[in-house]
Amino acid sequence: MARRGDVKPITYLKNRTADLVREVREGGHAVTITQKGEAKVVVLDVDTYDRWRAAMALLKLVAQGEEDVRRGRSVKQVDVFARAEAVLARKKRRG
Repeated sequence: MARRGDVKPITYLKNRTADLVREVREGGHAVTITQKGEAKVVVLDVDTYDRWRAAMALLKLVAQGEEDVRRGRSVKQVDVFARAEAVLARKKRRG
C-alpha cells in the first residue's frame, strides 16, 4: 500500500519531473502516479527496479522448480553428485 506522500497526480509529474526524479532516487521508494483519481503508473529508481526484477526472476525459478518436483521431473541429490563424479573421473582418465 502506498503511503500518502507516495501518491502524486499526473500534473505533478508533468510540472515537476526533476523534483519527482530526485524524490524517488533519494527516497528509494516507489511513487504512484494517478490520473483522474486512478492509479496509472509507478515510478521507481533504477536500483529498486533491478532488485525487483531479480526477486521476480528468483520467484519464477522457485515456481518452476516446484512444478518440476510436482510432475516428478527431479533427480535425487546423491544421484546428481554420483553422475558428476563419474564425469570428472572419465575426464581425469583421459588426461
